[in-house]
Amino acid sequence: MKILFLHGLASSGAYKMATMLGQLVKDAEIIAPDLPPDPDEALAGIRAICIRENPDLVVGLSWGGFLALHLDAGQRILVVNPDLHVSRLMRTMTGYREYLSPRRGGEAGFYITPELCDRYEQLEKAPLAEGPVVGCFGLQDTLVNCAAEFESLYPGRCFRYEGGHLPNYPELKYRILPVVEGHPELLGFAPGEGIVPARR
Repeated sequence: MKILFLHGLASSGAYKMATMLGQLVKDAEIIAPDLPPDPDEALAGIRAICIRENPDLVVGLSWGGFLALHLDAGQRILVVNPDLHVSRLMRTMTGYREYLSPRRGGEAGFYITPELCDRYEQLEKAPLAEGPVVGCFGLQDTLVNCAAEFESLYPGRCFRYEGGHLPNYPELKYRILPVVEGHPELLGFAPGEGIVPARR
């Protein structure tokens, strides 16, 4: 299975969740790019990867979940604690921000400007992805909690789990991936297809 992982804001493709997916999903090929903070550049890059690599599943965490939900229809999308209103959080973080995981290009940080926040606010008004989308939301997420709104947009596709904003290995293994394994039809997989646990 080919999985495209979209990391959170101030992070990178080296974030530990990408590694965990590779350990937990049998025969997984994980594509985990470093995404630029600019929304147009990020979405253009993600769409190009989808065309080139044709991933079986797009997994977006937090800010990466927001981006995943703004992809074109047709992608199978699993979002984990997506922030549907990124601009609100970003407006509390203006200025220089350091990346919290290493970037391939060696960049140390980036700037959040009011103009960047405005661009995200405009993007938030655009229609969200249609089709095979599932969301998982941590009950102890104190940073972002858009579960109720997600449920209103995607009825029956919102699942809650015991955990915080950034899932750890046990939460991913025992609480998030079982949702995909137990409901393959929600992501357009046939029974027995899709995410299969690694034998590790």
